Amino acid sequence: MLVMVCDRRIRVCGSCNAPARTPTVRSTVPLRKWLTSDVVISLRPLIAADASTLASWAVDPVFCAHAGWRLRESPVDALEWWQNAIVHADPKLVRLLALSDSDPVGYVDLHGDEGGRRELGYLVGPSARWGQGLGTAVARCALEFGFTELGLESIWAEAIEANTASVRVLRRLSMQPAGVGNRAEFLGARSRYLMFELSRHDWFERQTESAR
Repeated sequence: MLVMVCDRRIRVCGSCNAPARTPTVRSTVPLRKWLTSDVVISLRPLIAADASTLASWAVDPVFCAHAGWRLRESPVDALEWWQNAIVHADPKLVRLLALSDSDPVGYVDLHGDEGGRRELGYLVGPSARWGQGLGTAVARCALEFGFTELGLESIWAEAIEANTASVRVLRRLSMQPAGVGNRAEFLGARSRYLMFELSRHDWFERQTESAR
């Protein structure tokens, strides 16, 4: 098993609204949430048994409203969809489950077919886990995986402008503004997508600076 360890301390706050072909990865990020205890995040590829956990988030109305998921009456209603998504994964998508200790807390996506460039996606679920700094930690792990394991040259992401929590996370990751995308709605409000990007070079420079 390949092990990646980030020993950087990160000061964060706020909430998060985000089959790999590489070796199984455990990426641990000591996360300081203000002056409280550390949170350790690990990433691994999805397995069939994860479908029930992911399906359970589909009955959380707050989570679904923010994530753009269809709200279900029962987890069973979403179970088949997730089973199919895991077994018949999109070949352009690397999706990794995020865990805090051994508990699933979200997942990250690195999607695309442009070779050295992919889109970052992430989420934390269910909504009861928001406000603990997990969004930043999970997304930071995804960047590390993309640059060090996939060898990407650039990672981009977009967030709806009205979703201020997600925009804050991308800015906290030092991703740079890269334009404006399509119009969108968020919780009934008209908005638009803001695009961000981070190069491999800039990411490594920031790791060097934070290690000094």
